[in-house]
Amino acid sequence: MITDSNILFQNYFSKSNNYDEVLKSNMDINPNWEQLLDNITSMDVDTLISKQNEINWLMDENGVTYNVYNDPKGMHRSWDLNIVPFLIDKKEWNTIEKGIKQRSEVLNLILKDIYGKRELIKNGIIPPEVIFAHRGFLRQCDKIDYTTTKNLLIHSAEISRGPDGRMWVVNDRTQAPSGMGYALENRYSINRILPSMFKDINVKQHYSFFQEFNQMLIESAPQNKPNPNIVILTPGPLNETYFEHAYLSSFLGYPLVNGNDLVVRNGKVWLKSLKELKQVDVILRRVDDTFMDPLELREDSYLGVTGILDVVRNKNVTIVNPIGSGILENSGLIPFMNAICNYFLKEDLILPQIASWWCGQEKERNLVLNNLKNYVVKRIDRSNRESIYFCEFLNKKELEDLKNEILANPYRFVGQEKISFSTAPDFVNGKLEPRKVMCRTFSIAKDDGYIVMPGGLVRVAPERENLFVSNQRGGVSKDFWVLTDEQESNIQNYAWDNSCSISISDINDLPSNTAENLFWSGRYLGRALMTARYIRMVLNTLSKSQYNSNTSEAESLKYLLQSLTNITSTFPGFVGKGSEELLKTPLKEIISLMVDQNRMGGFAQTLTSFNNSYYSLRNLWSKDMWRVFDSIQKLWTKFIEDDIYSIGSLTKLLDRIITRLIAFMGLIEESIMVQQGLLLYFIGLQTEQAMMQVAKCRSLLVFNYEERLQYEILESLLTSDESLNIYRYSYRSYLSLENVINLSILDKEYPKSLNYRLKRIQKDIDRLPHSKSKEMISDCQILIAKANEKISELTILSLTELNEDKTLRQKLDDALSELSDLLHETSLSVSNTYFNHSYQQTQLVNQNFPS
Repeated sequence: MITDSNILFQNYFSKSNNYDEVLKSNMDINPNWEQLLDNITSMDVDTLISKQNEINWLMDENGVTYNVYNDPKGMHRSWDLNIVPFLIDKKEWNTIEKGIKQRSEVLNLILKDIYGKRELIKNGIIPPEVIFAHRGFLRQCDKIDYTTTKNLLIHSAEISRGPDGRMWVVNDRTQAPSGMGYALENRYSINRILPSMFKDINVKQHYSFFQEFNQMLIESAPQNKPNPNIVILTPGPLNETYFEHAYLSSFLGYPLVNGNDLVVRNGKVWLKSLKELKQVDVILRRVDDTFMDPLELREDSYLGVTGILDVVRNKNVTIVNPIGSGILENSGLIPFMNAICNYFLKEDLILPQIASWWCGQEKERNLVLNNLKNYVVKRIDRSNRESIYFCEFLNKKELEDLKNEILANPYRFVGQEKISFSTAPDFVNGKLEPRKVMCRTFSIAKDDGYIVMPGGLVRVAPERENLFVSNQRGGVSKDFWVLTDEQESNIQNYAWDNSCSISISDINDLPSNTAENLFWSGRYLGRALMTARYIRMVLNTLSKSQYNSNTSEAESLKYLLQSLTNITSTFPGFVGKGSEELLKTPLKEIISLMVDQNRMGGFAQTLTSFNNSYYSLRNLWSKDMWRVFDSIQKLWTKFIEDDIYSIGSLTKLLDRIITRLIAFMGLIEESIMVQQGLLLYFIGLQTEQAMMQVAKCRSLLVFNYEERLQYEILESLLTSDESLNIYRYSYRSYLSLENVINLSILDKEYPKSLNYRLKRIQKDIDRLPHSKSKEMISDCQILIAKANEKISELTILSLTELNEDKTLRQKLDDALSELSDLLHETSLSVSNTYFNHSYQQTQLVNQNFPS
């Protein structure tokens, strides 16, 4: 018996309406949970709180996120994992496992039948409206024959314990089931933070399942092709489970690609690498059915691959799961599942379902309508919560509106029995509280059957007595333990067949979209760093000018403010209309440059672009990089929330962000090899820094100033580039224009000089894949060679020469202008040569696919 003296269980059962996983009806502890509770209660409350905080920290540090649209916490919300796992004993699991295998097989046979002979409809097992009125039925997939032994290769079932104490099936996920990566990360985190939780408990591990999963992908290749090329297709960084897409890409070692990385040619799917097209054999997709082929399905989709359905028909690519499998995510099938199981397998379903009545049948419709308050009503073709009506909570008008909606299209609705799922303990605010639980299990096709993951992903309601168990609504996850009598190591041991994937060990194999993101991540990082340093220099000068009446310093500040607008291209700023007033009180404009995300060229907009480009590549980066990246986000978020915009606070923020940006730059070189794509990052970084270097020199070195003012301008230029100490050490002299031009522009050895950067860009561009003919060179090679030829012809004497009226150095301005144009054209040429994703086919006839 649990006593009131145990603070962890204080008020645990204040409301005892639900079946609880831990406590029996007589308040005895379920024997399966005894050892786990002993392990938990062996730690005091403060220790448990500390461990929960450690897990929260680890999720944050490792960048485990779940994207929630319009979330006030931000797009990339940290994944919530509770320290108390959910467990099932081996005997019950054996039944569940058997039931999931059976259900996967039945769904596989349904999928074959729906797009094949349609015997279920012909023999009256299911009404035709259940299939043809469901938006998941795609006539374009009719009669497609597959080379794999099963049509349904991955199946995810959501299960929860019903009022009879048995696990019930609530939903099926078949298009692109998510959660395996999160389940793996949950186990890793609990193993790391709370190994003592496993004391005297044997828990089945996941590694054999993931080995089989990898092998399934290999064996699904058409014609049993050896060494197949496998990719993971993602909708992109804004997708809610993008972390998992990147996680599985890194974990399994397969390239993560977008739709525009792939192209159909000659009846096959090809990966657009930097050098050539490479045939793709297997696509593990995370894109929904109707978005997969804009030629035959949704023509407004940019997520899929034009013409891919025809390649599937010709058996030249395998898509996991097949396009069209969304028809199985159909609550209209539930009332008929037992009959379907008997028809195909001559046996009843092992796992029970929620009692359901399809409203397309008169008797069932009348039953639902006459007792609407007692039912949960769902549309057959929508699984999101907005399409679920908990009728007991609807008012009279809402009930009447729902009745009319059902009567208008009865075949679109299903009424389900209202049941309350079981609860399990969640550690919240220093005690255990019962929360509703939903489990997601996974099965994969193997030979003549299915293999089930031992455990899976467990989600719990965010609040006590909350009906919704959903990550989008703030749900929390748990590690899912399946108990066994056999001793299993908690060490994660994963070994893959390393002869089966596209290896990104060579830049020739780099997907073009990944290459583009690497290039732009370098450009945005370079821009962010140089912009931050320049604004910091201007702020420091502004701070000094407030306490100094020196005329030359005030005048130099004016030129620096104007140069800030020119360098960032944030016009009109300090140079256009209204600039006179801004120059008198410049802080307001500097704050706008810093924090206004809609200000093109401003620091906030640049930092946002850097964040987006980084997140698109997170499968390539190390955990240390994520930690530095995340620390930048937290610094920025806190700064914006505090809303204290003074010279001191802005300078302090920039100091801290600059340090982290530099750390990030160093970590990039540790995380990815040059021939795995780092080359593109270097080209982008050096190109952006060279372009900004040109802009700074044009703004500050072209005009002729009196001696004192000239000195301050030169000092500011070197300070903005962190080159002042280098200058002093190298020249050991008073600041002179000649020496500054030599160091900043012409020096061949100094990494921050324009000359050095141009040579570095040319060297890296020459290493890119080019024409097979050695006699032919690419446009970008020609352009950057011209830039290097131009700078090699420059001399100090010509660059310092003044025009006739002694106001400016025209030759310096002309040379920098020409170099700026050449750099811009080089960047465009690199993009046009390697990152062209503009090819798009369209349908002759528009097809309407409801969203």
